[in-house]
Amino acid sequence: MNPEQIVLVKQSWAQVVPISEQAAELFYGKLFELNPDYRELFKGDMKSQGKKLMTMINTAVGSLDDLSAVVPAVQDLGKRHVGYGVTDEDYNTVAAALLWTLGQGLGDGFTPEVEEAWTITYTTLANVMIEASK
Repeated sequence: MNPEQIVLVKQSWAQVVPISEQAAELFYGKLFELNPDYRELFKGDMKSQGKKLMTMINTAVGSLDDLSAVVPAVQDLGKRHVGYGVTDEDYNTVAAALLWTLGQGLGDGFTPEVEEAWTITYTTLANVMIEASK
């Protein structure tokens, strides 16, 4: 991830934050559309789950200048996801739901460059989670 991509992710995320509740709803709606079996993984209140998701993304985005600060938390998250039955392939479905959600929330602001920056960001963090799950 280069400095320009970090700026793109941070700037675009700043536009999503004010609509984070709706973004979380869109994300989980798309995730469950892509794989209805995922509903079984979420037993609690989805509004609360959405807030957790947005907080986690916010923390990750805020740490992009120094990923080492967030790696331990991301590794722990990856280890916990094993217990939920998450497989390596599931990360691709989550990526699709996330990118779709960002596209919906950002509209014309979701340029190919922004999409690429988010794809690299997600892939980087997902790979840390996958490695930790082994």
